[in-house]
Amino acid sequence: MAHPKRRHSKQRRDKRRTHDKAAIPTMATCQNCGTTIQYHRVCPECGHYKGKLAIEKEAAL
Repeated sequence: MAHPKRRHSKQRRDKRRTHDKAAIPTMATCQNCGTTIQYHRVCPECGHYKGKLAIEKEAAL
């Protein structure tokens, strides 16, 4: 296995890491209540997923 003879500079290291950033999650609107949610997630406001009730939410008093 090859070993480097010289140390890589910070600039060279940082250029390699430019593509390692986190991606922004894709957002959608809930078909039931219109809240902005992440794709493939149950709506935290109303509990619907793909237009069907997935989990029961308690009424706020």
